[in-house]
Amino acid sequence: MIKIKTREEIELMRESALVVSKTLGMLAGEVKPGVTTLYLDKLAEEFIRAEGAIPGFLGLYDFPNTLCMSPNAQVVHGIPNDKPLVEGDIISIDCGALKNGFYGDHAYTFEVGEVAPEVKKLLAITKQSLYEGIRQFKSGNRVEDVGFAIQNYCEKHGYGVVRELVGHGLGKAMHEDPEMPNYGRRGRGKKFMEGMVVAIEPMINLGTHQINQLKDGWTILTRDGKPSAHFEHDVAIVNGKPELLSTFKYIYEALGIVSSEEDEFRQNL
Repeated sequence: MIKIKTREEIELMRESALVVSKTLGMLAGEVKPGVTTLYLDKLAEEFIRAEGAIPGFLGLYDFPNTLCMSPNAQVVHGIPNDKPLVEGDIISIDCGALKNGFYGDHAYTFEVGEVAPEVKKLLAITKQSLYEGIRQFKSGNRVEDVGFAIQNYCEKHGYGVVRELVGHGLGKAMHEDPEMPNYGRRGRGKKFMEGMVVAIEPMINLGTHQINQLKDGWTILTRDGKPSAHFEHDVAIVNGKPELLSTFKYIYEALGIVSSEEDEFRQNL
């Protein structure tokens, strides 16, 4: 069942989402060759707790860490470890936080030093596909309108769109209805309405869309071993239109990036 949020609840969810956004911004300056994902995980847990929140992933479904850290061919749900990052890696950092009784859930794929041009393009296209999908998250549209927009944009560039893993509704539970696939046909699925909040998160592979799971029961990786990218925002429907609750601005400030990509999804509430 889809749980509609009031304006007041949406503002509480914005606070939760911003804890995650600030955490990713803090981590942006720490992602570099020689750093381990376990070190980044420790920094994230300390930062989230200092913000008056609880790590949203730690212990959720028995996940052992604060962050899902998925380098290179890992798609999502990678477990932090003591293996150092190296020049040319990419790493998806997926982070959750619980504050005010509501979850934030937000992800960004970082470059570690200089990455190959084809990988840099994969990241750019995947991030842009996120916004293509968000534009379709508005009153009267349906779930697969978002998925179609993401799939169409990425497949035009020859990329594989992961089928088995999806975005989701968000609220007092980390995963609520509706599921938000990154593929689909226009006009199908549950109808969007005022007050819905979802996490939209394209997971896009440089090669095949097919995936495997490691024996750890968590880590998902591409079947052909090629890189995968993952970006995620928390979005509410306010005044019939998509309103971002999360932001990449803290990441961009840390990395010296100037961007206006989020401007169209900000309203004066």
